[in-house]
Amino acid sequence: MSEQDKIDEEARKTLIELNAQPQADAAAVPPSPSAEEESEAEDPVVGEYEENLKTYRDDNVKDTVDEHSYTADDIQVLEGLEAVRRRPGMYIGTTSSRGLHHLVYEIVDNSVDEALAGHCSQIEVTVHKDNSVTVTDNGRGIPVGINHKTGRSALEVVFTILHAGGKFGGGGYKVSGGLHGVGASVVNALSVRLQVRVKSEGRIYEMEFSRGKITEPLKEVGVCPENESGTQVTFLPDPEIFQETRVFDYDILKQRLREMAFLTKSLRITLRDERVDEGEEPVERTFHYDGGIKEFVAYLNRSKTPVYDEIMYFEGTKNNVYVEVAMQHNDSYNESEFSFVNNINTPEGGMHIVGFHNALTKTFNDYARKNKLIKDNETNLTGDDIREGLTAIISIKIEDPQFEGQTKQKLGNIEARGATDSVVTEQLTYYLEQHPVIAKTILDKSLLAQRAREAARKARELTRRKSALDGLSLPGKLADCSDKDPKNCEIFLVEGDSAGGSAKTARSRATQAILPLRGKILNVEKAREDRIYGNEEIKAMITAFGTGIHDDFDISRLRYDKIIVMTDADVDGAHIDTLMLTFLYRFMPDLIRQGHVYLAMPPLYKLEKNKKVWYAYSDEELASILEEVGRDQNNHIQRYKGLGEMDPEQLWDTTMNPETRILKRVNMNEEAASEIDLTFTTLMGDKVEPRREFIEENAKYVQNLDI
Repeated sequence: MSEQDKIDEEARKTLIELNAQPQADAAAVPPSPSAEEESEAEDPVVGEYEENLKTYRDDNVKDTVDEHSYTADDIQVLEGLEAVRRRPGMYIGTTSSRGLHHLVYEIVDNSVDEALAGHCSQIEVTVHKDNSVTVTDNGRGIPVGINHKTGRSALEVVFTILHAGGKFGGGGYKVSGGLHGVGASVVNALSVRLQVRVKSEGRIYEMEFSRGKITEPLKEVGVCPENESGTQVTFLPDPEIFQETRVFDYDILKQRLREMAFLTKSLRITLRDERVDEGEEPVERTFHYDGGIKEFVAYLNRSKTPVYDEIMYFEGTKNNVYVEVAMQHNDSYNESEFSFVNNINTPEGGMHIVGFHNALTKTFNDYARKNKLIKDNETNLTGDDIREGLTAIISIKIEDPQFEGQTKQKLGNIEARGATDSVVTEQLTYYLEQHPVIAKTILDKSLLAQRAREAARKARELTRRKSALDGLSLPGKLADCSDKDPKNCEIFLVEGDSAGGSAKTARSRATQAILPLRGKILNVEKAREDRIYGNEEIKAMITAFGTGIHDDFDISRLRYDKIIVMTDADVDGAHIDTLMLTFLYRFMPDLIRQGHVYLAMPPLYKLEKNKKVWYAYSDEELASILEEVGRDQNNHIQRYKGLGEMDPEQLWDTTMNPETRILKRVNMNEEAASEIDLTFTTLMGDKVEPRREFIEENAKYVQNLDI
């Protein structure tokens, strides 16, 4: 008899004895029953016996089996939507603010898919006072009939089963952004309350859920006109899942919904925010663009100066891929290119972007050589030359998109490359022939970019040669740290020699490097790469970081895990912060994407009373400290105007000591990439009017204004 059989036999005997023992005489132990007695006794105790046997086995097996064993019984099967609740990050990326907003996008995407199929013209998104959200569309309505494969209503299947929906073939949707069929069910799993209301064929149906489980079964609750249809979903995010925040940001939702409206010509999307003070009207915005992505390009270029008036627009279908491109050059030096597949943003591009770049580079070079704008002995223009100052939207619709991961960052369909290349090549060639003035304007700008790129290349090579010859690979003004492991190291970019001197004295020499910067760095929004390589302050940063920029960028060479911008807490300091972030965003965006960029937060006030010291980082914090310590003549309050006013010890305690300092990490929301690009252009570009509008719109969010 095996060890396991012995355990089972002992358990069987012991548990039958315990179950048969009278409660009044717990001390009496009857003899083991015969087979017949066991059979007779089995009926009243069978349930308890089986349960106790399982418990006994589990407890004893733990004592006899190696705790590090890995057997078939160690494999867990998560039922229903439990997998989503156990690992929400696999489905929505994160349970922070980004993941929270992703819930709204998943439901709205389903409504947009109805619009793409030609059955929906209006979507309404409402944020209620309790931070629940309602998404209503006038599409066909989710079917409520029985799905014969599951024996349940289609509505229940959509909201309770992963990878279920009308987007896997069968004619429900020709194209959709909801590739994986998990959107509605994931939102359901991560909501403490979710209600679905469907209008269809003159009837209204409702169903309710909580954390993925049905609380109110599907039922008919009313009637409606026969010509009315649609779906309404109301959900409240689960506090057990979203512990960091459950407050929806109106501006984040506004940016995403505006983008969706641009991408779906003629679709009307309304965003309504009911979280206002008593007596105030809800905030409401409607987005509706008959011009589609042409209007999107005009919107993105509103803070720039186009070099020609017309926005190029190409569309066509090849190999069952519908391609739509809008583009226009402006007088800036930065490329602003945004790509979408079935209205889903693809920040990492993919095959459709490869096709677009190929078409652009080949077509412009062919035109330039044919019209003698490039001589026979001159090199071709590169794609970077042609795309300098280009704002472009590339949007394709494809029946079976293959993305990399649920977050849909990059498109892998090879047919998308050929389709985009073919449509753009054919129509751009025709356009350039029909518009020779615009063609020459673009090529003149590209040839200037080519010369600047060549000058920048020579500047880079010169910098490298000088470094190799003089042995100084790092800028002389850099006070480097001694630790050579980048994970342990951080660099402070400090405004001015005075603050830089204090920081060098205050720092931890092992892990903290200091790079003082003189004055305000070059505004890279208005400069080409050759000028940037000629700027001493920017060259010092590029060299110190070690990664290079643009095509030379390699994050594996990064010398510091944290890049900390440390400036005065005043208007000039805020301007320098913006200049620094503009440079990093335009030339080293992966430093921001991967969380290496921070803003230091020096205190605004020092309060001294009876030899005790408090630091306050805002007016509100100062008021709170004063409430605590009392307001009297013994209070000595100092308002810091700059880092230079602090001695090294104060600078260390308040701003540099990892144990006590406050840092703000700079994040980049890829889903709002077009808005980020527009914001930098608005703040740092040449046009005054858009900047004035931006300041007026955002003035209410300003804190600690120094005037």
